[in-house]
Amino acid sequence: MYPKHTGHAPATGGVEVHQPTPLTPLAVTPAPVVVQPNGIPTVASVVLPDGRVVTGYAIEPAKPEPVVAKPAVSRAAVNIALGGVGVLAVCGGLFLLTAFITALTALITQLIVLAAVVFGGWIAVQVFSASGDRGGITVNIRKAVIKRNKFYG
Repeated sequence: MYPKHTGHAPATGGVEVHQPTPLTPLAVTPAPVVVQPNGIPTVASVVLPDGRVVTGYAIEPAKPEPVVAKPAVSRAAVNIALGGVGVLAVCGGLFLLTAFITALTALITQLIVLAAVVFGGWIAVQVFSASGDRGGITVNIRKAVIKRNKFYG
């Protein structure tokens, strides 16, 4: 069993206290850099004060990607403008088409009215010009009797 902790050191045993020791900066001497051909990254070596050599690839700082220059006018605005021009062109064509249809309808209506007037006049002349005997045969129709499918006239 462990004794109950009261926050004080036990009276029977010794306690060791460890204090942190500050680290002093190490004097690092850079080793010569080996340049390798054909685009292979260079290898750098560093000699530590205790004589150990640490070798590794040199890390270049990250370069930000170049900012692509944005055009003065966005593509969406250009597309909207071109769409507007197309709509205007279509509307102009539709206006001409409706004007043509209206004129054609008026022409057909006038032709129908003209035909009615001419045909009606011809009929009127035929009806009203029969003002006398034309020399035809006069037929008198009298009352006839039909009995048992036999005609008595």
